[in-house]
Amino acid sequence: MFESLQERLDGAFKTLSGDAKITELNIATSVKEIRRALVAADVNYKIAKEFTDTVKEKALGQENLLKAVKPGELMTKIVNDELVKLMGGQSVGINVKGKPAVVLIAGLQGSGKTTFSGKLAKYLKEKKRMRPMLVACDVYRPAAVNQLSVLAEQVGVPIYKDEGNMNPVDIAAGALAFAKANQRDVVIVDTAGRLAVDEEMMNEISSLKENLDPNETLFVVDSMTGQDAVNTAAAFNERINYDGVVLTKLDGDTRGGAALSIKYTVGKPIKFVSTGETLETLDVFYPERMAQRILGMGDIVSFVEKAQEQYDEKEAKRLEAKIKKNKFDFNDFLGQLAQIKKMGDIKSLMNMIPGISKLTKNLDIDESAFGRVESIIHSMTPDERGNPELLNMSRKKRIAKGCGRDLNEINMFIKQFDQMRKMMHQMSKGGGMGVPAGGGGGGRRRSRISRRRRR
Repeated sequence: MFESLQERLDGAFKTLSGDAKITELNIATSVKEIRRALVAADVNYKIAKEFTDTVKEKALGQENLLKAVKPGELMTKIVNDELVKLMGGQSVGINVKGKPAVVLIAGLQGSGKTTFSGKLAKYLKEKKRMRPMLVACDVYRPAAVNQLSVLAEQVGVPIYKDEGNMNPVDIAAGALAFAKANQRDVVIVDTAGRLAVDEEMMNEISSLKENLDPNETLFVVDSMTGQDAVNTAAAFNERINYDGVVLTKLDGDTRGGAALSIKYTVGKPIKFVSTGETLETLDVFYPERMAQRILGMGDIVSFVEKAQEQYDEKEAKRLEAKIKKNKFDFNDFLGQLAQIKKMGDIKSLMNMIPGISKLTKNLDIDESAFGRVESIIHSMTPDERGNPELLNMSRKKRIAKGCGRDLNEINMFIKQFDQMRKMMHQMSKGGGMGVPAGGGGGGRRRSRISRRRRR
């Protein structure tokens, strides 16, 4: 995410490296590179120009700053602060106060509206402890109703659909009556989209908003479309005056123009960002965290929050006891893999850790390795998964045939698993890497020496 922009901005800051202080000349050079970086990221030139003019003005106001602050570091700080302002300054929550609250989802076809509706239902159910429901008001795309039904089942929430009815306003009215009768406190309405903005679609979404009077109207936009996303956002806002924006597909090859320009252009906050297809990959948008990620500073707060979401204290204690007894098995390993996958794609997670993003930008992280490992473990019998010591050569050959992998790959995986298990066991006993727990004979010699000194 934003790799190209991050790299270009990093280059702009490097133009100041080696300089002892801020000057008008070196600032002008750096600012020019920053402007080029923003335009290359599909940020409107007018916005990029205004942004860099502000950066230049603030940087030149620091000419007499203490010499302890390097010009490159100062410029990074100024750009970070201005990026935060450009993207809205602070996080803006979703308004779901009502009996029931109504959230209307709008956007073009293919922007990710239906998937976002499912993700939002999961977010409200699990993080806000609410009772949401989904409403299928896309009456034109047959797959939309089926897709929403699948998502509703996965999240564990009801869906209201009337597949014989081609009037979205009537369907929405029926959904509200259903919500009141079944004590659902949030109604999420998925609507139809088109491949481009047209009058028919705008009339329909306007009519839905007028009749539903929603607490929140959210515009969902594909961030990979760059400046086109900003133009579409402006067109929708003129007609339905929505409350906030949702950026989808931020895990793709996005240049960042939409994230950086929408708040400035439309005046509406970005409320959520989506970074994948799985239901867990929805995040509240925090401008300060996004600015840090764009500048390669990582986002350790979001990383910790994602880890905490998957943390189960009871399970952690169970695993700790097994590791201490050197009983960690393949079932435990599968469970840990599942938790990691729920946090999001690995490269995005690594980019949240300060300093890691620059190390991984050219690294091809093969997430299909998870699938290969899982196929190996699933080809084992329940006894083998629970007792790794059972894996002799004949069993390994059977596993290789079962998962369609080479025997050498099976041997390598089992060897790595054994090494990992031994290391975890060693560390749980407090002995460290390669050092017997308790320090062995060396510890006894040190004790005798310390006793002599006390005497």
